[in-house]
Amino acid sequence: WVLSKTKKEDTDDNIAKYDGRWEVEELKENTVPGDRGLVLKSMAKHHAISAMLTKPFVFDNKPLIVQYEVNFQEGIDCGGAYIKLLSRSDDLDLEYFFDKTPYTIMFGPDKCGEDYKLHFIFRHKNPKTGEYDEKHAKRPDVDLKKFYSDKKTHLYTLVLKPDNTFEMLIDQSVVSKGSLLEDMVPPVNPPKEIEDPSDKKPDDWDERPKIPDPNAVKPDDWDEDEPSKIEDLDAVKPEGWLDDEPEYIPDPNAKKPEDWDEEMDGEWEAPQIPNPKCETAPGCGQWVRPMMNNPNYKGKWKPPMIDNPNYQGIWSPRKISNPDYFEDLHPFEMATVSAIGLELWSMTSDIYFDNFIICSEKEVADRWAADGWGLKKLVASANEPGMVSQLVTAAEDHPWLWVLYILTLALPVGLGVLFCWPTKKVDEDIDFKKPDIPKPITKGQLEQEGQELEDDEVELEEEKENEEEIDKDGKM
Repeated sequence: WVLSKTKKEDTDDNIAKYDGRWEVEELKENTVPGDRGLVLKSMAKHHAISAMLTKPFVFDNKPLIVQYEVNFQEGIDCGGAYIKLLSRSDDLDLEYFFDKTPYTIMFGPDKCGEDYKLHFIFRHKNPKTGEYDEKHAKRPDVDLKKFYSDKKTHLYTLVLKPDNTFEMLIDQSVVSKGSLLEDMVPPVNPPKEIEDPSDKKPDDWDERPKIPDPNAVKPDDWDEDEPSKIEDLDAVKPEGWLDDEPEYIPDPNAKKPEDWDEEMDGEWEAPQIPNPKCETAPGCGQWVRPMMNNPNYKGKWKPPMIDNPNYQGIWSPRKISNPDYFEDLHPFEMATVSAIGLELWSMTSDIYFDNFIICSEKEVADRWAADGWGLKKLVASANEPGMVSQLVTAAEDHPWLWVLYILTLALPVGLGVLFCWPTKKVDEDIDFKKPDIPKPITKGQLEQEGQELEDDEVELEEEKENEEEIDKDGKM
């Protein structure tokens, strides 16, 4: 990486120099041992650093895949983390890399205030004039805020294909896609026809679809002098109204400041406060009848509107052939890229960059992502707080979630009480089976049962001896 030694153009000399500091450091949180990235360290300074590619990227018949990691370790107030793919030229000197250095593609996140962006800009060469114009991709439809505020490492990927289609991905999920021919602003190809700049609207062209009826006459009974509001003559002063009490009184506890100079400041007067006697009364001071809508009010008379018989529609200039028209059906064939650069201003420090790759094979980019961003994601997941902590953190940002949590917990408890609470039987036809009640056993009963068990054992022994003798003699 090469630090720029030049200055930013069209900027005050006090801040024009690219003197923002860069370091190679580990992540502050969720560190992967031995893994380090390029870190923007200064705030409110211009930063510029760049590196030559191993070999230039030529836009021919292979896709372009640009991928890198960003972590806003301190969040981000206002600043960017986008990259520039610098166009190949004989006079490209990375020590003089600055905001006007020609680039082919600019891609990456940018944020200021509550405006969250993901840039994809490419410089298109006008085939008629040879001049370059910036073409901007339309804004992604997804909410990008979390990628700037969660202080996690995110993977940004741009895929450009020879069929002029593109995709922008964050963490390997597509957030925007489109066509270089259809979804860039301004469009790559100008319109075939344009409005004739010399065509002027005729003086008698009538664009009014409606006009006042010229035959309408104001009715004789139309009184324009009637006021819109009149006193309500049916209103009655509320009982208890304090006519002699003012609505506001001087504050009895106020004291003239010691440094008050009547010659300079005038006569001191205590500030006014609401009259405490009016708090319990319907009102104080002179009672005035309330105003009501005047039923006779009609306002200024205007004739009704009718269709304009002379209406000619909305005028527009005639169309002529666009003298600047051209058709480029292959905008993918951009200027060859030979270097990558970071030219940034930030009001927040410690923006972490890592694992830049430019290639054409998705498998290579995916393996690169797995070996870098994938490991960081695993470490961050392992260090995630428990579910309860995450729920509490979410509720701190969105207090309405507490209501949802309470309802979620209360529902199963309520259902349990409803279905499990014992209920009273009211059906008198139900027969209740009484459980067997154990009866007390006397000592004599125990001895008798014990004797019966001994007699049974003796009989079993005698039967066994008889069977053995029969087997021995071989007969009954």
